[in-house]
Amino acid sequence: MTDQLSSDLSFPTYADIEAAAKRLSGKAHRTPVLTSTTVNQRTKSQVFFKCENFQRTGSFKFRGAFNALSQLSTDQKKRGVVAFSSGNHAQALARSGQLLNIPVTIVMPNDAPAVKQAATREYGAEIIFYDRATQKREEVTQQIAEQRSLTLIPPFDYAPVIAGQGTTAKELIEEVGPLDLLLVCCGGGGLLSGCAIATDTLAPNCQIVGVEPKRADDAMRSFYSKTLQVVEDPQTIADGARTRSLGQLTFPLILNYVDDMVTVSDAALSRTMFFLWERLKIVVEPTGALAAAALLEGIISLPNARIGVIISGGNVDLKEASKLFAKTASKQKTSHRLPLAQELS
Repeated sequence: MTDQLSSDLSFPTYADIEAAAKRLSGKAHRTPVLTSTTVNQRTKSQVFFKCENFQRTGSFKFRGAFNALSQLSTDQKKRGVVAFSSGNHAQALARSGQLLNIPVTIVMPNDAPAVKQAATREYGAEIIFYDRATQKREEVTQQIAEQRSLTLIPPFDYAPVIAGQGTTAKELIEEVGPLDLLLVCCGGGGLLSGCAIATDTLAPNCQIVGVEPKRADDAMRSFYSKTLQVVEDPQTIADGARTRSLGQLTFPLILNYVDDMVTVSDAALSRTMFFLWERLKIVVEPTGALAAAALLEGIISLPNARIGVIISGGNVDLKEASKLFAKTASKQKTSHRLPLAQELS
């Protein structure tokens, strides 16, 4: 930790994460931690998978959304909220609003996975679509917020959301004990920031590494350049990490608490998804497999260590997953490299 956070911004603290945990008690699921002898043998470490794909609405996003909505004033709750999201934040906010009786409007890209669109509607939210190629989601959302007098709930760059996401690492460390390394996926950085704050308090000697898609490497470039970098409409299968950049809060938090950033290719994500589905018997979406891919593909290696891996979500379109796995299997047959599942036998 560098302890260089600006006093001009209101950053979440571990006390906020503790408060979020109390609000989420009985509302969010305490998700399971899975282990695999095969993975441990392959990595020569003890690996703990924190499975947020079993969280309400299928991802860690429920934690931040519910924590944020719980803190609104009576008037704000009555008028409702608006947010932009490719799917997981949308579903989480919609379900949280349903539980708290708060109207929710979601600004969503018109190419968002059908399964995420359907779930968002089923949870009672109104969806307004925009075109990624011609419109900026932040501008569309801000316009709607002003026109309807709605409270904007950002998907990651918002202190209550970050604090809620931090309860993921809090639960993991409380259950398995101190870790030597924690791997966390990164899109806008809300989950990574929150988990890093929690880990700094509960396991201060633990190394924290963020993982993002190679085609959306703005966070890694920002981390190493110490200057905020952007990427416009990155084409990656990890749709939950197709963010333009880190935020005003998440960027300095990552610089302050995170030890390293790495990227993984879409091909690596496909192989890792296939392995997690086939061997751990769990449904994981591409974004949810980011942290696991960094470990299973050997991008990050720390033998004889206790390693935590956050599996962030499982909201995947099964038809699209089938197509993805078919391509993966075809490439593995023609490659000199053994399939990941066979390598780990």
